Amino acid sequence: MKTKKKNPVCQAKEQLLWEIESLKQSLEIVNSNFENVSDPDLIDSYIYEMNALSFRYKYLLKQFKSFHAS
Repeated sequence: MKTKKKNPVCQAKEQLLWEIESLKQSLEIVNSNFENVSDPDLIDSYIYEMNALSFRYKYLLKQFKSFHAS
């Protein structure tokens, strides 16, 4: 039985979707952690982490949308 190779564009889309889903989960975890701490240093840490993950998430969404535009 032959295994079909996936189209590189299809593979890239799947990879992006996987990364987007992974980031969504990470954001949920960080948000939950943020809501459950009171130490100012940890609060700052989670804010920075949420911002970094949010920017990466927005970037990946733009990349995914560019596949549909082309």
